[in-house]
Parts: sequence; structure tokens; C-alpha cells
Amino acid sequence: MVVPVQPTVDPLKAARRAGDPACDVYLTGTVFLDIIFTGLDSAPVRGTESWARGMGSSPGGVANMATALARLGLHTSLAAAFGDDHYGEYCWDALEGGEGIDLASSRTVPGWHTPVTVSMAYEGERTMVSHGHEPPPDAEAPDGGAPSCPPRARAAVASLTPGARAPWIGQAARSGTRIFADVGWDDTGRWDLAGLADLAHCEAFLPNAEEAMRYTRTSCPRAAARALTDHVPLAVVTLGAEGAYAVDARTGETAEVPAIEVEALDPTGAGDVFVAGFVTGTLAGWPLADRLAFAGLTAALSVQEFGGSLSAPGWAEVGAWWRRVREFDEQDPVALRRYSFLEDLLPAASRPWPLRRAVPTIGFRSA
Repeated sequence: MVVPVQPTVDPLKAARRAGDPACDVYLTGTVFLDIIFTGLDSAPVRGTESWARGMGSSPGGVANMATALARLGLHTSLAAAFGDDHYGEYCWDALEGGEGIDLASSRTVPGWHTPVTVSMAYEGERTMVSHGHEPPPDAEAPDGGAPSCPPRARAAVASLTPGARAPWIGQAARSGTRIFADVGWDDTGRWDLAGLADLAHCEAFLPNAEEAMRYTRTSCPRAAARALTDHVPLAVVTLGAEGAYAVDARTGETAEVPAIEVEALDPTGAGDVFVAGFVTGTLAGWPLADRLAFAGLTAALSVQEFGGSLSAPGWAEVGAWWRRVREFDEQDPVALRRYSFLEDLLPAASRPWPLRRAVPTIGFRSA
């Protein structure tokens, strides 16, 4: 039985008005079944057998982002293809029944199997092996599973592909949806911003430092962020262990927030969680520095758990962390003030720290 996660906070409560879209955030992409091996002492070595002390499974791929958004209390709509196998059934049930994600725009594809990723976590790193095929085209969703007319939404998260357009992005932007975009590694090696044609529809672009510097031909991630604002109103560059830096071209405002030091068990999905946290703060109307701090905090909490989607924190985890860090007398008061904006948002204490979410494994029902 899947027990739904019930968000305890609506971060957009003060911003909601009659006539607003029912959907807070729309996204589309590929859902994988992630199988995660944990407790490895080192990376697998060719010609040998490695034994993992733990194993779990969860929906992955675009499900990481969808789950992170839903756990932060945003009404999330996902358009994706699901296989008609046991893996697809499990992923659908976990996302719709377990996380409350709206799958009305998704579809089950007869005869198509769910893509699978096997992830091996060790020493704070990961190695992944994936298998899958593109789903057959659908007359109502020719754009990689995205409906030609996406639902009306406050925001959408898009993953840009070098050299390709996704027609739904422009369609959504013209209907008033605010587009937040990230990008993957450019395997072509061109690193040409002109190849990211849909960037023109975006309100915010959130690459990592290496991607930002390559696209802007700069040697400093902060300079790269400033250069990106020639192409998009808001540039956010993640700096890894150094935190994140952002520039808002509309106001001239800049913000930089250091990373939170944590013991990283599995970085899978941390970038998705960061974006989800930043989108949440933006839709709630928070100051730029608060948005960066919250995004970094949620990402830091996620890497302390194994798995992608199921490691995403909710408000209970954020609240437990905030109560815990204030128990230590040696905490830097300046650092604590950086997160004091959380005080008015968090639910009353209900769960102790540290928190651990269950990571389910696949169970097949008998016919």
C-alpha cells in the first residue's frame, strides 16, 4: 500500500488568488525506474564481483524533480510516458498515489518497457548504467511525451537540449507560464548559446559552474552568470561545495549563498532538488538570497539520503533541520540569521532529527 506524503506547508498560500491556475508547476520528461545499490566500499572493478550492503528502488529521471516540487507543497503536473510493465505500474502508483502528483497529462504505452537506471553509490559519488528506448510517438503528444497544449500553470521546469527546440516551452510561455530551465552536458562540444533556442522563452536559467563557463567562454562562474543575463533575465549558477551565485538582470541584484556542509551519501537528484527549492521560493515571492539559501538547503538535505526522488526533503525535514541546528551553542549567529526566514513557514515540531524516509524495493504481485 502506498501512503501519500502530505505536505504540511503551502508556501504559496499568501500568493494564491481566485482564477489562478490549478497547477503550480508543469514538467515533462522521461521516468526511469532507479535501482540503487548502497554500502559499496569502493567503485566496481572490472572482472570482479562487488557486494552492496543495501539496495533500494524508486522512480527516477524527471520523477526526481516532480517529487521534489510536490514535497515542497506545490501542485505538480507531470506529462510522461510510462511502460505497461510492473516497473511502470510501480512508478505511476508511487508518483500519483504516494506523492500526489497529477498524471492526467501522462500516458501508459502498450508494449513499451520502462527505462531502467542502476546507480551505485560509494564515497559520496555515483556510477550509473541505464537502458531504455524512446517511446513510440503519440498523436496527442508528439513532442517527446509533452502535450501540444500544456496545462495552464504558474511555472514550468524545462531541460534544454542543445540544437533542439521543444515547442511546448514557447506555447507555455505565451500562456503566461514562467519557465525555469536547466541543461545537460553538451556532448557535441559546441557549447553554443545560440543552440539553446528556447532560452529566449525562459525567466531563469540554472546551469552548474562548468556548464555556465563553457557556454559563456569565461573562466569564472560569477562572470559567467553575469554574461548569461544577456540572454535570460535571471541566471543562477551552482558552485558545488561553494554554494550558488545569482544575478537578476531586471533589478541588477546579485546574491551569493555558501553551501551547507553535510555528509553526502548519494548526490543523485540533488540538482533537481535545488531547482525545485528555487522555483518554490520564486513563486512565493521571496528575496533572491532567500531563494538561493532555501534551494541550497533542500539540496543539502537530499544528499544525506540514498536515492533520487525519495531523498527529496519535505517541510518536516526542513523543520527538523532548523530546530536541530539551533540547539548547538557554537553555531555562527550570522549563518543562523541567513535561514531565519524559515521561522514563519515551518510546521510545529512533530518529528525528531535525524529523519529517515523508507526506500521501497519492488514487489511483484502474483497474477
